[in-house]
Amino acid sequence: MLSSSLRPLLKSKLQARVLSSLSEAAGSTSNNTDIADAEARKGRAKRTLSAELNRGPSFDDFLRGTAKDFEMSDPLQKERNETELKKLPKWLKVPIPKGKSFSTLKKDVRELKLATVCEEAKCPNIGECWGGGGKNLNKDTGEIDKSKATATIMLMGDTCTRGCRFCSVKTNRNPGALDENEPENVAEAVTRWGVGYIVLTTVDRDDLPDGGSAHLTKTIQKIKQKSPKLLVECLSGDFLGDLDSVAMLANSGLEVYSHNLETVEELTPFVRDRRAKYRQSLAVLEHAKLTNPSILTKTSIMLGLGETDEQIRQTMKDLRDIGCDIVTFGQYMRPTKRHMKVVEYVKPEKFDHWRDVAENEFGFAYCASGPLVRSSYKAGEFYIENLYKKKKAEQSKLQG
Repeated sequence: MLSSSLRPLLKSKLQARVLSSLSEAAGSTSNNTDIADAEARKGRAKRTLSAELNRGPSFDDFLRGTAKDFEMSDPLQKERNETELKKLPKWLKVPIPKGKSFSTLKKDVRELKLATVCEEAKCPNIGECWGGGGKNLNKDTGEIDKSKATATIMLMGDTCTRGCRFCSVKTNRNPGALDENEPENVAEAVTRWGVGYIVLTTVDRDDLPDGGSAHLTKTIQKIKQKSPKLLVECLSGDFLGDLDSVAMLANSGLEVYSHNLETVEELTPFVRDRRAKYRQSLAVLEHAKLTNPSILTKTSIMLGLGETDEQIRQTMKDLRDIGCDIVTFGQYMRPTKRHMKVVEYVKPEKFDHWRDVAENEFGFAYCASGPLVRSSYKAGEFYIENLYKKKKAEQSKLQG
């Protein structure tokens, strides 16, 4: 038995040993944590530019519980103001599509198993473009002037191999085989409708060796066989930069070769699919014009994504440097909550400004600019009006 005088002394020594052990353990843990922190910082410092564009927490950050400290918003997110964009401006509200011409066209589309970008992309102008009214309506007779109506058919299916952040068209790496009857069905459809201008748009088909250029060429040639006077515009993809495919389409018999830049160069990586590059798109438009100088080249740009005036001007300069004839400006409108948000609703007056700048300052042959303008919106009407203005100007010169 220990004497009562020794017990307090032993208890004191035992407590000192325990405290000393705990202190050493804490120091070891602290050192390990410092080493881990240093290694993690070193690892993050080695991230490449590509990783920086999509920077976020690493696997170690999740294990250490620091992932919540990272800011996950992309560069465009910082520009968005939720409180100001909850209400849709009055100038973007349109009537529900209806009318005899609209119903007839929709029926033919279903019967011939065709897809239209008007429906797939949830375009707000479908009623007007399909002959529902506006300037296509003869006020005296109440009849639709079909020669000024515009139909937009989407070729090669309704599923795209790319996934741009603004587009509502379905996506899949392998959309399936092309419909061999589509060229004939499209030619039959446009002959039935009696329209004066047809826009053929396409999904991107990166799964096909030629991107579908042969299929598009065959479709245009079939249309021209049945309706030689019909004006044809084809809004194509970039064929992954394959200029031989671009040349094939440019020589197909179309009047307008269209390919969209969609946005300014600085925002392209955040808006378009990673395979769609700004300079690659410029090369497509340039090669189409070099291959067939008689055609018109055209592109479309969305506004309201956070672009600056200086960036818009630079884009127009880039387009004119490669000889692009026509540019259109329209408001980006979010198709669903799964898509990127709108940064700004651009006012109609600003769209008027950009039209004047494009035509008068940069020398575009024609510019359609407005909140509801889309690449193929009233394309026939715009095209015909532009040709009419040119004809009148030439007549005035002869008379003068």
